[in-house]
Amino acid sequence: VQLQASGGGLVQARDSLRLSCAASGFTFSDYGMGWFRQATGKEREFVATTWNGGSTYYADAVKGRFTISGDNAKNMVFLQMNSLKPEDTALYYCAQEPGSYYYTEAHEYRYWGQGTEVTVSS
Repeated sequence: VQLQASGGGLVQARDSLRLSCAASGFTFSDYGMGWFRQATGKEREFVATTWNGGSTYYADAVKGRFTISGDNAKNMVFLQMNSLKPEDTALYYCAQEPGSYYYTEAHEYRYWGQGTEVTVSS
């Protein structure tokens, strides 16, 4: 299993970014995919997950601003981030779920990408 996250960058508050995660080495449609983030000095936290061809679940901190989506044909998962805030600054990781449901705990996820950095200035 390989996961490659990209799309991070330096933006201003209220800007948007779209993160991408390219997956390989497994049957993409059989597993849910999630996004997590880790700010400096903090624990890794759940952001969003998608499973079963379109079901989604979000952390309260990003609900209404972020949208997760997947493309089974391209083996990719995306995280559209709108109305970004300085507190969204973190290293963002995509990860493969252990199955096809919603999992929100980092220890439940088996495979992780390398992370892409998002910095939001005020």
